[in-house]
Amino acid sequence: MSFFGGGTDIPSFFNEHGGAVISTTFDKYCYVNVRHMPPFHPYVSELVHNRFERVNDIEEIEHPLIRECMRLHDIHEIRLTYEGDLPARTGLGTSSTFAVGMLNAFCALKGKMMSKRQLAQEAIYVERDVLQEHGGWQDQIAAAYGGFNRIDFKDGDFSVHPIVVSQERKKKLDENLLLFYTGVQRFSSEIQADTFAKSVEKSKQLLDMLALVDEAERILADKNISLNEFGKLLDTTWKLKRGTGSKISNGSIDELYNIAIKAGALGGKLLGAGGGGFLLFYCEKDKQENLKKALENLMIVPFCFENDGAQVLYYASQTYSPRKEILLR
Repeated sequence: MSFFGGGTDIPSFFNEHGGAVISTTFDKYCYVNVRHMPPFHPYVSELVHNRFERVNDIEEIEHPLIRECMRLHDIHEIRLTYEGDLPARTGLGTSSTFAVGMLNAFCALKGKMMSKRQLAQEAIYVERDVLQEHGGWQDQIAAAYGGFNRIDFKDGDFSVHPIVVSQERKKKLDENLLLFYTGVQRFSSEIQADTFAKSVEKSKQLLDMLALVDEAERILADKNISLNEFGKLLDTTWKLKRGTGSKISNGSIDELYNIAIKAGALGGKLLGAGGGGFLLFYCEKDKQENLKKALENLMIVPFCFENDGAQVLYYASQTYSPRKEILLR
């Protein structure tokens, strides 16, 4: 869940200007289960994601992310299942979270452990370099590290800094945020491609969005500043973001946003690259019922901030023997 700085995490921008985002992970998860296939089937790998794939060669795998992660770690003859608490292509980083979780599982399958930094770097490499998908780096880093962080980008690298805020203040922020699902799914890479087709023209808006990161961090850290200022700043960053690409918003989203503001929200934004997905609003507790009623046609998604990044929840070692070797015995 990215609050500020989205778009400044793209290398073409941050290598010249620097970049930073403020984001948090929350209690909605992606689960990846991997084990080696028993040698009793007419196929050597079975992959379960949004559909079934049963293949006899890595080149037959249609899901590009699975195929390239398997290739990168020399993974063969597996049964992989993926499921998530949230729908794909909705602006909450499910693709990058899947990449991080899958790479973590592949390393565990081989009896290895990767650092959070290595997981983020490999996920970025696969999605951005190998698959050539448009987009930034923040989702992969957030999924690997977890928590409420400021992530800085510069000279082809990144650094992660936890946001310093009291537990009481963090809890109040959590309680003042409401998440609504628009029901619209879209491909983030397509939105990003449009947004940065004329990146020079967008630099002014992105520099203004980058400046808001420092301001937001100052608001969070200073207990004498009302958290309502954080909400108002979300409104500012959303207006700037709308100016960075023609596909980021549309008439329906703008209408929903305006309804929410009239119902008592101080600010909000469409999460992710834009075009659909989830709307996040900052709204004081005494006005939240009014906001829910105003957006009653949308699904509200309860959530709480979460501090943990990618984890191995269950590990049982397996000895892998290639199928040809088994058949010769």
